[in-house]
Amino acid sequence: MKLKTFMFKDDGSIPNNPNLPLLVYEGAFTSTEQFEYTILEHGWSGTWVDGVYDYHHYHSTSHEVLGVVSGKAKILFGGENGTAVAVQQGDVAVIPAGVGHKCIEKSSDFKVMGAYPDQQEMDMCTGKKEERPKALKHIQNVPLPENDPLLGKGGPMFDYWK
Repeated sequence: MKLKTFMFKDDGSIPNNPNLPLLVYEGAFTSTEQFEYTILEHGWSGTWVDGVYDYHHYHSTSHEVLGVVSGKAKILFGGENGTAVAVQQGDVAVIPAGVGHKCIEKSSDFKVMGAYPDQQEMDMCTGKKEERPKALKHIQNVPLPENDPLLGKGGPMFDYWK
């Protein structure tokens, strides 16, 4: 398993996260069941399976984990001037509160499983001017998860998320 990190600056529309990087674990799991069991075991819940929206959005009240359960895609993280990241089955993105994401290209069978840590409830923000003041306050108050979604308390997430 290989870990990549990405930091994004506030672009005026998508705030991103000033302190926590996006983490992408390549080749993290081999089956949907293994991924779901692992994240639930580590306190990431509210699981769902679907695609990634084709417009910029972010969550100001929760972090999010996305595991690619089938297919492949390019996801633009960080807003319009962010970074396009190619993901495929078995890859996992751990997205800090505030970090924008948008699917820009996908295979016909692309699906992800998503979840949120420690019973956090996500909101849906799209970069509208009127949502920004509240979102900025929320982002700075979202607590760190108790566990790395894949590797628990000793996971590498905590080398980057402090």
